[in-house]
Amino acid sequence: MLRTRRLRKSEAIRRLVRETILSINDFVYPLFIEEGTNIETEIASMPGIKRFSLDKIAKELDEVVALKIPAVLLFGIPSAKDDEGTETWNENGIIQKAIRFIKQNYPDLYVITDVCFCEYTSHGHCGIIYENDVDNDATLVNIAKQVISHAKAGVDMVAPSGMMDGTIDMIRQSLDNSGFANLPIMAYSVKYASAFYGPFRDAADSAPTFGDRKTYQMDPSNREEGLRKATFDDEEGADILMVKPALSYLDIIRDLKNNFDRPIACYNVSGEYAMIKAAAEKGWIDGEKVMMESLLSMKRAGADIIITYFAKEAAKVLNK
Repeated sequence: MLRTRRLRKSEAIRRLVRETILSINDFVYPLFIEEGTNIETEIASMPGIKRFSLDKIAKELDEVVALKIPAVLLFGIPSAKDDEGTETWNENGIIQKAIRFIKQNYPDLYVITDVCFCEYTSHGHCGIIYENDVDNDATLVNIAKQVISHAKAGVDMVAPSGMMDGTIDMIRQSLDNSGFANLPIMAYSVKYASAFYGPFRDAADSAPTFGDRKTYQMDPSNREEGLRKATFDDEEGADILMVKPALSYLDIIRDLKNNFDRPIACYNVSGEYAMIKAAAEKGWIDGEKVMMESLLSMKRAGADIIITYFAKEAAKVLNK
């Protein structure tokens, strides 16, 4: 009789034949940085996650560095918004100041910035509005301004999330022509119009004031379209391809892993985080075990990089 259980008899043999290994080196930790002072506000729908002003962020960054998490992904909450989100390219904007602060005080921490407009526009959409929809090509011009301002502030990588067609080509050309040819791009290549983003909109104050984002984010029904979109980003010069959300789209992560010779990232989004936290608080699940199992599933599906609000907690488990 064939007996596969022979290789499950003890923890030692299970470790020896284990196919997928989750590591702290896989994690990117998102941070919400709000303009102002003396701000350290917990996000009600995301227990354990806070908004920080720059004068309060050091304790959080100290912990990230101590846990050996290699990278952070920055989201800014400005004090002023307008129709175009012009604060995104203000050299003294909240993200630009945050980049300079982190690179000066934590030089070995890798800093990635989200490149979008929804936190900065008065209407909450990801670009310039024309006839009640986002004007793709006009928005590209402003994306270039935002990216160059991040590059000048000293960012290590940019991650455009707005899902405008031609974004990667515009960013790559703008960076190359401005002396930043070595700055990499992590593309939100396959980003679905998902209900799992709900808590993030509380965190980043980015809910749209009208309509939704279905004209620019992808239909959750579509798989082949994800491959086409990732192909465009790959051809336009993306260095890393991302799938967002993660847990409901593990098949898409695997599709990208099988079809592209690039690092693959996934975003373990706010709703996925909040569901585990809420169920654990109710005592319905073992929160730590479900957290680790869900992160492992993303790695097993093919993700080389996992952006997750669980990064600190998971790092503590892996450090035991």
